[in-house]
Amino acid sequence: MGVLDFRGCAQFPWRVDRVDRGLHRRHEEFLEGGERNVRGLVAASWGRSIAAGLDSGTAAPFAFRADELSAYRAEHPLAAVFPMLYDVLGRAAEDSDSVMAIGDSDGRLLWVCGRRDVLRAADGIHFSEGAWWAERQVGTNALGTSLEVAGPVQIRSAEHFTLLVQPWSCAAAPIYDPETQRVLGVVDVTGGADASSPQSLALVRAAARMAEAELGRLTILRRITGDSGHRVHISALGRPDAEVRVDDRDLRLSRRHSDILVLLAEHPEGLSAEELSDALYGEADHRSSLRGEVTRLRALLGADIVESRPYRLRRDIAADWLETANDLDSHLLSSALRRYVGPLLPQSDAPGVVAARNRLENRIRAAVLQTQDVDLVVAWTRSYAGVNDLAAWEHQLTLLSPTSPLWPAAQSEVRRLRKDYGLNAAGTEG
Repeated sequence: MGVLDFRGCAQFPWRVDRVDRGLHRRHEEFLEGGERNVRGLVAASWGRSIAAGLDSGTAAPFAFRADELSAYRAEHPLAAVFPMLYDVLGRAAEDSDSVMAIGDSDGRLLWVCGRRDVLRAADGIHFSEGAWWAERQVGTNALGTSLEVAGPVQIRSAEHFTLLVQPWSCAAAPIYDPETQRVLGVVDVTGGADASSPQSLALVRAAARMAEAELGRLTILRRITGDSGHRVHISALGRPDAEVRVDDRDLRLSRRHSDILVLLAEHPEGLSAEELSDALYGEADHRSSLRGEVTRLRALLGADIVESRPYRLRRDIAADWLETANDLDSHLLSSALRRYVGPLLPQSDAPGVVAARNRLENRIRAAVLQTQDVDLVVAWTRSYAGVNDLAAWEHQLTLLSPTSPLWPAAQSEVRRLRKDYGLNAAGTEG
């Protein structure tokens, strides 16, 4: 799938006082009976917004306190596919004048990702984590209206019901539970003019379908597991930054603190200041900066969690990438594939994290290429991590019977990837 790229568009006019006054007139005309000039889907949504008692100055309310949101989304079914959605759409949002948001089935925003400056602009219209963007709360918008009509929706600037939101355009699609078919939530991209293009709606719809496929895969691979009993649990696979549960607290770390925590978890024996600095920054000596970062991390997690001289995690911990590696050690590939929802801190460039990331991905891929269990190979090639893995698709063909209904699709993918990689049908370079 392609990436959503707004880098070619002009700087977006974030400030509401720069909105063209024609937008105000259009809104007023609709309220006076000018529905004929508005798309049918939008007109119906504006009608529902008026019936809900909203007006053009309505702002989105907040549905959670910070501590409530953290606990709620940690248990939400879409937490399992947030890393994949971030990889598919969130990274593109960070490089463009847009944000990616994931909401629950009631339109409450659970995650909002993007560049810091764009996130600050989105905060100005309350498009931030914990805000409530159901249509009945804030009027016509892609995220809320897609939930209302149970389908993909695109809302272009002036089509928003409230004036504050009219500088933005957005596209959203609901995500369904593959087993029950009930709506679990919604994925949305909101930004500048390119967010109103047909391509952005297609990408959001495709991301929602990929999330559903991943949820189905996880259902197939899921096994019953008990409580690990660990006091600290780190989630860092497929995420731009780590999320940590310490006792009954859920914390979302900064990028640098995420790097430090991953490196310390990778080295339970501990690291000297010089070793940790090298793994974090490379060859340049940043030990003075490192000391400040570790001090702040200790204050955040608790003084008894991060120990100094050497730097190490004092308490017993669990971490999703380490659990994946343990599954591989125990030859439990199905469990490893279930856990592996994406690369380890995919945006990190810390040398030690990059090495750990590559090591784990190479181990998983090697196990997939060695297994004779065709279902596990199919699960890998259906995941976003393995969808373009030519060797895995070829291995899948060797395990499938030519009479299998999966054979034609696998053969087609092998041909496509060989062409993309400049290889001929016989497997030699063309």
